[in-house]
Amino acid sequence: MISSTPTRTESQAPASTLSLLAYLLAGTFFGVVLVKSEAASWYRIQEMFHFQSFHMYGLIGSAVLTGMLTTGLLRHFRARSLDGQAIKIQHKAPGLPRYVFGGLTFGLGWGLAGVCPGPIFTLLGSGIWAMLIVLLFALIGTWLYGVLRNRLPH
Repeated sequence: MISSTPTRTESQAPASTLSLLAYLLAGTFFGVVLVKSEAASWYRIQEMFHFQSFHMYGLIGSAVLTGMLTTGLLRHFRARSLDGQAIKIQHKAPGLPRYVFGGLTFGLGWGLAGVCPGPIFTLLGSGIWAMLIVLLFALIGTWLYGVLRNRLPH
């Protein structure tokens, strides 16, 4: 897992405009990929949950493979962020309950909303304003996770 919790020193360092622009461009590119690959399509997601098409399974499998390869490359080359910080990838201790509980929670939210968290902003950018409701509940879920984090299996 890539450490996303900044240390006290890292959190005090202001992000440069160039770094923010790079993240904005990467996020925009990711949004375009989600729309063009139909990963943000409610119909494609419903096809997946009804086992009617391989499309989304292929996309998810490609994402898992890409993540494995890029994580391996980050570790191998000891990569650094744009602002020179070391990228730390921590090993996770094995544990079945956290994956089962997390997977069920994620899948339930995905099935109810029809989207996973990634495409929410993409769909908002496409003018689908009903995603504001999904975004609101995603933020509430994130807040609840923060409140309950110490009581959940990790």
